Order: sequence, then structure tokens, then C-alpha cells
Amino acid sequence: MNYIELIKERHSVRNYLDKPIETEKIERLKGKIEECNVIGRLHMQFCSDAGRTFNKILNRFMGLGSAPSVIACIGRDDDSLEERIGYLGEQVVLLAQELGLNTCWAGTFNAKNVPADLEEDERLVIVIAVGYGADHGRLHKSKKPEKVIVSDGEKPY
Repeated sequence: MNYIELIKERHSVRNYLDKPIETEKIERLKGKIEECNVIGRLHMQFCSDAGRTFNKILNRFMGLGSAPSVIACIGRDDDSLEERIGYLGEQVVLLAQELGLNTCWAGTFNAKNVPADLEEDERLVIVIAVGYGADHGRLHKSKKPEKVIVSDGEKPY
């Protein structure tokens, strides 16, 4: 499947089955994460056991407490960190979709409980829940391109 097809197929999923991710799929995700880390000067990490990352009441209510694994999106803090994580993290998310997994970008999480290693000058920006969804999510209304694209040059729409 190409990126456009994966983008159209992928929807955020908040409820997950109690089903482990196969080793070969984890290895493919880790390979993509390492590739993105090199390209983007990041330190993203796949955490097989999400542990208590989503232990707050809001997350359990939303279903994220059932996510078996997370991708911790980490990097040295600078003005471009969030943009690099967004762009490269989405490449990992699309690979997960291609592998038959579901994901959810989660900005609300318990940072102290994320089972990842951070260096002193790094920041944990966001986590991505990953696993087999109880469903495949649903289509949500998208914002118009002019509301989300900022460009000094020619705009792509």
C-alpha cells in the first residue's frame, strides 16, 4: 500500500485488544524508528509494555489504558523538535497501519510512567499508543488546508 492509501485508511484508535504484537512486527517498527531517529536527530523508542503510561482517569475513560505498547517521542529540545517528531512519527504510524496495527497520538499521559530512557537534555513530547484496536476507528471531519498549512512560498493546495 502507498502512503496516500494508508493515510486514508488510518484512523485514531483508543481502545485496544489484549493481544500482543508479534516479534517480527515489533522489529519492523523498531527499524523504522531507528531510521527516523537518524534522519531527525531524535530518540524515539518503542516500549513493548505501555505499563502505566495511561493510568489517569481521563485516559482510562477514553480507553487508552488498554494500549499494550507505546512509542515514546523524544528528542533534544529545540525550536524544530515538535515538527520533526510530527513528521517522522507519522511515518512510524503509517508503517504500523501497514502492518495491521492501530495507533493513537496521545498528548495526555503520565510522563513519569512512560518506560523510556531520556537523556538529561531531552524532552518527551508525546506518545503514540500502538496495538490491535478493538475497532479500526472512524473518519473525523478534517480541517481545511488553509487552516493548518503555513508557508511563505507557494502553498500545496
